[in-house]
Amino acid sequence: MRSKSNVGLFLLYLLAVVLVVYSVSLVILSNFNMGNLMVWLLTACVVGYAVFRRTLHAWFSHGTGRVVFWVLAALAAIYLAVIAFVSVSGYTNPPTGNEQVVLVLGAGLHKDKPSKLLQYRLNKAYEFAAAHPDTLVITSGGQGRDEWCPEGDAMRDYLIAKGLEPARVISEGRSTSTEENFAFSLAILRQHGYDETTPIVYVSNAFHCYRAGKYAAMAGFTNATELAAGTPLRSVLPCYLREALALLYYWVFKTSVTGPMHTMVGLLDMNKKFFYK
Repeated sequence: MRSKSNVGLFLLYLLAVVLVVYSVSLVILSNFNMGNLMVWLLTACVVGYAVFRRTLHAWFSHGTGRVVFWVLAALAAIYLAVIAFVSVSGYTNPPTGNEQVVLVLGAGLHKDKPSKLLQYRLNKAYEFAAAHPDTLVITSGGQGRDEWCPEGDAMRDYLIAKGLEPARVISEGRSTSTEENFAFSLAILRQHGYDETTPIVYVSNAFHCYRAGKYAAMAGFTNATELAAGTPLRSVLPCYLREALALLYYWVFKTSVTGPMHTMVGLLDMNKKFFYK
């Protein structure tokens, strides 16, 4: 029995150390965002539990502490269920091959270059566009506070450098959310003779595809499919933690541009320079 207890304690300390190292790496290698913040909070909880486990066990075993324990356990179970849903929902509406437009959703730049996460989307979009030479490609994303140019422009340059003809790729560089990605891209499509009934395929990382599809419908698209890209290993934890929260938020507010979370994200964006130069 003591041996099992020692193994469990060792695994707890190991998890705490791994999360601390991982959290530090996110500060160095990644942009500041809600996903990273959630990883840091998770790290703080695990480290705090490892340090104060005896005190916490005693408090959780009776009275108010026991009620709090079961509430936290229920919330954790719900959150894990949403993460599981996010993990599989991005593959439920694959392209048919009849799409006329490829819409690539932005995902952040490092200065003026696509982030690793965005490169996964762009590479997937390139594969599809190369195999379907009659499709029009729209790269959609505005300029963030710590970015040197609009994401849409950098994404367009990336695809052209890979071999797509410049005339096929149109940049949308004003959007600040997934909702605006679709709304502003639809306005561009109308200028080129398309409309909301045109078959399109939007490209995003798999974890984001379900919610993106909801925003596509909200913008008016009636014939949209999804092309799911992978996720870099170092980004899996923050992306899935964040997307689960974003999905819960969407189910409540049906939007990402109103409600208390929008204000919080704005405050986080204002304080990026505190964490990153």
